[in-house]
Amino acid sequence: AAPASTPPAHTRLAHMLCHSLLAAQRTPLTPLQRRLIHWFARAVTTSRYEIRAGSVEHLVDLCELARHLNTVNLPDDPVLIRQLLDTSERSFSGDIRDPRKREFVFVLWDRQTQRAIGTSTIIAQLGRRGVPYIYLEVRDEEKYSATLDRHYIHRVLTTRYSYDGPTELGGLVMHPDCRRSPERLGSLISYVRFLFIAMRRGDFRDQTLAELLPPFEPDGTSLLWEAYGRRFTGLSYREADLLSKNNKEFVRSLFPEEIYATLLSPEAQRVIGEVGADTRGVEKMLRRVGFEYAHRVDPFDGGPHFTCPTDRVSLVAGARPLERGTRWNAPGRVLVGRAYSERPYFVAAPAELERSGGERGDFALPAATLEQLPEEKSVGPAVWIPLA
Repeated sequence: AAPASTPPAHTRLAHMLCHSLLAAQRTPLTPLQRRLIHWFARAVTTSRYEIRAGSVEHLVDLCELARHLNTVNLPDDPVLIRQLLDTSERSFSGDIRDPRKREFVFVLWDRQTQRAIGTSTIIAQLGRRGVPYIYLEVRDEEKYSATLDRHYIHRVLTTRYSYDGPTELGGLVMHPDCRRSPERLGSLISYVRFLFIAMRRGDFRDQTLAELLPPFEPDGTSLLWEAYGRRFTGLSYREADLLSKNNKEFVRSLFPEEIYATLLSPEAQRVIGEVGADTRGVEKMLRRVGFEYAHRVDPFDGGPHFTCPTDRVSLVAGARPLERGTRWNAPGRVLVGRAYSERPYFVAAPAELERSGGERGDFALPAATLEQLPEEKSVGPAVWIPLA
């Protein structure tokens, strides 16, 4: 990791001032004086973490993160990562004119160690002409034989195609060392997508989708793919997944329209619609903000699809513009974001609300958070959502 960065000048000055006051004081400070001094030091201290719009300037950092993980969401492939970041930068800047073709990458940045520790993405529209949204619809079909007096419920998988698909949340990746951190960093990089959708609601679809990863074998093998997709394509799971990002023709040409899952091995059946251990926290979050299982799964690995009408996602519906003098009536933690007309295009930062010192005893953002999100060259107001 890179060496820790030097704190901003105003932060160093604040701490020097506080220490000088404490050291020079000949008589003990009162509790109120100590609280005021320490409040001042906290008020000018910016957040260690912030979320930035992914651009080609993050290529080296994301390649380093990918080398640690090499996951489906962030493969260890510099060429592919460059393509993702180039598309992301052109999406944030508006160079991609059609909003439906935009794909946004968000980078969780540790300002102390100067490195990327997580990413997430938004695909403005999953499923268009030429690149359909393909999924397996999961339904039950009941059978009964009067001759044998035997009743059976088949699980049926039907291949479906959508050319007018939803907005997709995807690409959620966290460095292993930063998972389950007390700062809840996974929530930051996940929630920022809802914040951004609320800020640019007109650019996104009325339905939002999240595909969750199912259980995989230790070597990354998908049991459903081995029993199903590989039989028709001859490709490994990773080969098929990479190919499908730009070309889905082979799915329509080779996959059956319908299959009875009961004909597959018990091991393959068990992963259909099952949420993997590393993804259960994401499932809980999605359900908490309004998503439900849509009885659809990924045609390659069987991972479940969760959907919600965009305007009913609680974090999108609850997003509010940050107006001058905004106050809260209780303490809490919020995520605040602002968009810009040029690099960095978008920045978001978490903040702990602090007592404003007003007569009503209400709460406000620390001054340093506002400095971290300057108004200069911004597009529209800053927007905030609560961090539960």
